Amino acid sequence: MTSLADAAFLMGAPRVRDLPPDTGAEVAFAGRSNAGKSSALNALTGRSSLARVSKTPGRTQQLNVFVLGPALRLVDLPGYGYAKVPHALRHGFAALASDYVAARQSLRGLVLVADIRQGLKDEDHGLLARRPGLPVLVLLSKVDKLNRAERDRRWREITADLSGRATLLSFSAHTGEGVAAARAAVLDFLGGP
Repeated sequence: MTSLADAAFLMGAPRVRDLPPDTGAEVAFAGRSNAGKSSALNALTGRSSLARVSKTPGRTQQLNVFVLGPALRLVDLPGYGYAKVPHALRHGFAALASDYVAARQSLRGLVLVADIRQGLKDEDHGLLARRPGLPVLVLLSKVDKLNRAERDRRWREITADLSGRATLLSFSAHTGEGVAAARAAVLDFLGGP
């Protein structure tokens, strides 16, 4: 039985062609540099330091691969958008994430982490457009930072913005809200527990 808690770091790849053979099943984690992607990955695996968390956005700068079992992997894509790195490097992160989503045949689902306060940005929509039909779970992170009325308002706006292209889930790595449901969705993407 597959468990996300079994995730172990396998490798960091600077290019798509440097990844393990394109077989089996992968779930990728994507999002802007300050959306809480690494915190979400750590919360889902129940491992506090599996993915590097930093107060400085943009720490994930390559394709980080975590193995769960034979031919089952999680892939942490580099954050795009805001990061304290040169513009050309930021653009390279977005291109690497986009190339991965477009090319990787073993990709079974995408977990897109978006700060509920910011909504989806152009880079997020661009990534979604790279692979129409790919199952996508959008984790609206940092929901604990808003009151109920503001959360509901932002939820409605983001739902309208996505136009049914993804499943939405309220998520907080800090409080644990949405963690169990997101974990179940990732396992479903991988082919079940």
